[in-house]
Amino acid sequence: MAYDLTNTLVIGISSTALFNMQESDNLFKEFCSSNPEKAIEQYRDYMLLHENDELLPGTGFPLVEALLGLNKYKKEADKSPLVEVVVMSRNSPDTGLMILNNIRKKGVDITRSVFTGGETVVDYLEAFNVDLFLTTSIDDAQRVIDSNACAVAILKEPPKESIKYPQDQVRIAFDGDAVLFDESSEIVYKTKGINSFHAQENAKQNEPLAEGPYAMLLKKNSEITRPITCKS
Repeated sequence: MAYDLTNTLVIGISSTALFNMQESDNLFKEFCSSNPEKAIEQYRDYMLLHENDELLPGTGFPLVEALLGLNKYKKEADKSPLVEVVVMSRNSPDTGLMILNNIRKKGVDITRSVFTGGETVVDYLEAFNVDLFLTTSIDDAQRVIDSNACAVAILKEPPKESIKYPQDQVRIAFDGDAVLFDESSEIVYKTKGINSFHAQENAKQNEPLAEGPYAMLLKKNSEITRPITCKS
């Protein structure tokens, strides 16, 4: 049964961001290089043979776990979750069995997925009400930006010496110009220099800034965290 996602933060994530798919990706490239006509068939056979193999968590796995953990604060009367995650992959449904099996084995509360069979996932973002798409692909990120379908973030391997925050916390940082707000100030800075930038900022300091492409994501994030009571 469909449910209202108006007050739900919907995260779309590529399979390569959720899990470490490097081995299978490299193998597909080898198949394409050695025998292009049989590459898809060979890849499908390999993925079906190894559908129960364990995948290591990808760069987006900890974030997804932390975001889904916010659902424990959902009110009993609410039918919709605070956060929903959708796996969006270019794999076909049969080659995607490895991904679905690992989601189930790891106990991740992901119930929706789309497997496009090689097509871009951009066309499915609006249909799944995605607010933020997480990917490891620069090309896919650019397609999302060009489509203006939703916010997008490119996930990279975190520094090995990065600060370890508590697992039950989610911290999201936003840039200002061209992200939360429109790019008018940034354009002035890039085309006319720092002095013109400061002059415009001073002249328009009392005028509200127009919303940028990630403003709605911030608003949705604020809405879902409003009922959450932090315990010291």
